[in-house]
Amino acid sequence: MKVLIVGSGGREHALAVSVKKNPAVEKIYCAPGNAGIASVAECVAIGAMEFDRLAAFAKEHDVDLTIVGMDDPLVGGIVDVFEAQGLRVFGPRKNAAILEGSKAFAKDLMKKYSIPTASYTTVSDPAKAYAFLERASYPIVLKADGLALGKGVLICETRQEAETGVKEIMEDRKFGDAGNQMVIEEFLTGREISVLSFTDGKTIRTMASAMDHKRAGDGDTGPNTGGMGNFSPSPFYTEEIHQYCCDHIYQATVDAMAAEGRPFTGVIFFGLILTKDGPKVLEFNARFGDPEAQVVLPRMKTDLVEVAEACIDGRLEETELAFTEDACLCVVLASDGYPVRYEKGFPIRGLETFDGKTDEMVFHSGTKFGEHGEILTNGGRVLAVTALAPTLKEAREKAYRAAERVTFSNKYMRHDIGHAIDEV
Repeated sequence: MKVLIVGSGGREHALAVSVKKNPAVEKIYCAPGNAGIASVAECVAIGAMEFDRLAAFAKEHDVDLTIVGMDDPLVGGIVDVFEAQGLRVFGPRKNAAILEGSKAFAKDLMKKYSIPTASYTTVSDPAKAYAFLERASYPIVLKADGLALGKGVLICETRQEAETGVKEIMEDRKFGDAGNQMVIEEFLTGREISVLSFTDGKTIRTMASAMDHKRAGDGDTGPNTGGMGNFSPSPFYTEEIHQYCCDHIYQATVDAMAAEGRPFTGVIFFGLILTKDGPKVLEFNARFGDPEAQVVLPRMKTDLVEVAEACIDGRLEETELAFTEDACLCVVLASDGYPVRYEKGFPIRGLETFDGKTDEMVFHSGTKFGEHGEILTNGGRVLAVTALAPTLKEAREKAYRAAERVTFSNKYMRHDIGHAIDEV
């Protein structure tokens, strides 16, 4: 069996490692991949948005299954292109990927189908946004409607901050076309939980819970990023909360998309917040999270390829997911200055200390090969150093010890990933 993975980050590295566990898989390709993915897959110099070239490659190389990791190609319609050419591909079609591609669509869907979420308004005119802010309560949340690399959400403490945010999103076009529309949302307080799920458009199977750390700085300070670290499972995601979400959120979302004529096949990421009024949905993603994939997939005992194929074939109901009892935690090593301004191209040292043990892993997010075969930094988030252990605290200690073994010139990381577990 031959598998193609589309993407170039830590999520795709984690996907490749999981796919490799299937004994029937004889060849893995990744387009475009990175220096770390090259150790488990053949990297192909085709961009993730080059749909026709990717489909042609899949046909030419007799690829049996394509797994799309990134949001941009899914929202752009890569699945539709592959399916039109008779290729098996795991991910939602364009009309379903809008669940992530438009925050306004997602909010309207939840309102229509009574899926618990924050109150909101949607604006496409900056003047109307400013007028709304005059009578709003603070803090308040501004969200660019479209994709913004996980950075299009602004939490504003005051009206002045909010007006600056509107200017950045809608007038200065900080996030490009993602700011054509904007959602202004009630600020909710509570623990945030990430729950990934598989669905075939009818049945949904949730994966182990996880907890992300979005802010760049220690103590949850600084700007939002794509994620500076993660752990799984969350001790705050109880069986009672899980049951509530099953009854009011998970299946309801799958059913709502089907009712709208947008059946969703693939992975739905539920970004939840545990408020005093119960769990509510903060956001949806239409694919594995990053770095959620780096802590959830290492714990998954069920074969990833078999689950993906069950989703494509509409027989997920026959599949039950299983996860190890071990906890998993990852620490992202970033380029200093991320997510605003940073340098890249620095040699990375210490990667050879990871000898293939399954309890210590390093997933590459932004790396490339230099002229002489050395591995260089090539992005804001560079590596996700990940550890498995019997408890979350042990996993944290192990991950941070491992993170210290890796060095590069402008290495930056948070030192408090998993701080919430000390309160349990």
